[in-house]
Formats: sequence, C-alpha cells, structure tokens
Amino acid sequence: MSMIKTPEQIVLMREAGRVVANTLAAVREAAGVGVTLRDLDALAAETIATAGATPAFLDYHPRWAAVPFPGVICTSVNDAVVHGIPDGYKLQDGDLLSVDCGAFLEGWCGDAAVSFIVGTTDPVDQTLIDATDAALARGIEAARIGNKMGDLAYAIGGAARRAGYGLLADHGGHGIGRTMHAEPPVPNDGRPGRGIKLTEGLVIAIEPMLILGRKDDYYQDDDGWTLRSANGRRAAHSEHTVAITADGPLILTLP
Repeated sequence: MSMIKTPEQIVLMREAGRVVANTLAAVREAAGVGVTLRDLDALAAETIATAGATPAFLDYHPRWAAVPFPGVICTSVNDAVVHGIPDGYKLQDGDLLSVDCGAFLEGWCGDAAVSFIVGTTDPVDQTLIDATDAALARGIEAARIGNKMGDLAYAIGGAARRAGYGLLADHGGHGIGRTMHAEPPVPNDGRPGRGIKLTEGLVIAIEPMLILGRKDDYYQDDDGWTLRSANGRRAAHSEHTVAITADGPLILTLP
C-alpha cells in the first residue's frame, strides 16, 4: 500500500511536476543549431534551482551503473534512445533530441520527457515523435481505476507495433513518489487483463520509447549510460507522471 498516495500528497507531486514541465519547456525553447547539450543542462539546473527544487538525475547511481549520472537532464540525440549524457556536443540541423527531466520539490518527485527536432524537420522523424506521443496518450487514457497494468501496456505497445515501430527492450515506466523509481514497473508492451489492478492513488511515470524499424535491441555506450538503438536508427521518448484518481487520469507534469 506504500505505492498509494493521498490526495494531499498528489497535490504536492503536482507542484514537483510543474517544475519539471517548466524546465522541459525552457530547454526546448533554448535548443537550437550550435547549442551544446551542456548549455541545455546548465539552463535546466538554473530553472530547477530557481523553483526551489533539486534535480533528481544528478549523481543518481543505481546498482547497474558504473558511475553516477553526471547531468541534471538526459539529452539523447538521434539513435540514442535514453540516458544520454549532456556533454559538449553541438546540436545540428535536423537532430532528433529527447530530453528527460526529474526534480524533487518538498520531498516529492516529478519525471517527464519530450522529444523534438532541432531545425529542419524530417517527416519520418516527426511521424516517429507523433507516434511516441500518441502511445503516451493511449497509456494515460488507460490509467483508470479497475484496469490492469497489462491493459495500459497493451494500449501503449499494441498500436506502436502494428505501425512498425520497435520498443526499447527491458525498459519502461515506473512508480514514483518519495523516490524517482519505485514499484510498480510500468511496461510498454503487454497483454490485456494481466498484471496488477490499477487503483485510486497510484502514481506512475508512463514513458514509451519508440525506435524506427521493428527492432527492440539496444547497446550501451562506453560512458556507461547512453542506450543506442542496435539498428542505428532514430528513437523518441515521451513521458508524463500520472496519478490515477476517481475522476480519471491526472497528468502531474504539466506547466
């Protein structure tokens, strides 16, 4: 039952989510040709600090990682699906950039991600982003009392697979609250009617990660964090923190 949040706690999580949303908006506005990923990371750090919050990603060190994460945001470019480290890379015209951000405010965490194209838009890339956003929207719509986790997972992955996209293997969403990653796991692919029942007060991060082509495989860079599509094709990542309420799903990571 520790997974369940009270209405008062959800209100506090909404404020943490607002910090994340505003940070992502600032980063997206600043991203342009010639801007470095490190520049965007510095902007995110400033935005989070100004809001009185602290970054969730900086120095995060799960057991599987060789080193703590060195950035405030994850910046994943082109074939990097997730966990890209914000370094000195200068954004180029046509890059597909996925930005993931987490922040703590008053002890509660928000987590969200957005993908967009820098400069000139390639229609194939935009369709990929649109499909990822649509998968997130379907997952959110399925986050209702009485559904099961498999219903939510199928809502995300079923249509994505039918459209010919891969889904990053071994990765999905998660519970969230006092910690960034908590129970339950939130898969991006599954069978309807399976898994735990979704109940009022459950708060989860829903995050589809779609890859061009039908392959789910990936490899990890030598930096110990960045995950790249094994087929070398581009990927997109979209995420919101969502509370399951009696009135339906409530997105917490909006401005």
